[in-house]
Amino acid sequence: MTLVFALLGSKALYLTYLWLLSAVGASWLSERKGYGSKPGLAFGLLLTVVGFVIWLLIPARADSRWKLQGPLPRRGGPAR
Repeated sequence: MTLVFALLGSKALYLTYLWLLSAVGASWLSERKGYGSKPGLAFGLLLTVVGFVIWLLIPARADSRWKLQGPLPRRGGPAR
């Protein structure tokens, strides 16, 4: 009986990358929407991709960078 550990290892690696990228993305979104990075990081780490989607649906605060600069920041422009 031969066990193939490489297949399990690659899936685990890809799922770990997905988990970390969703945490980074949710943290970035929450920071841009004016709530700070820690709530987004918690959502991203605990809820994985669902946490990222939740932060897409949460409304931005009035004085946030999301409202002032738009959803995506301009490259090379001055930070407001």
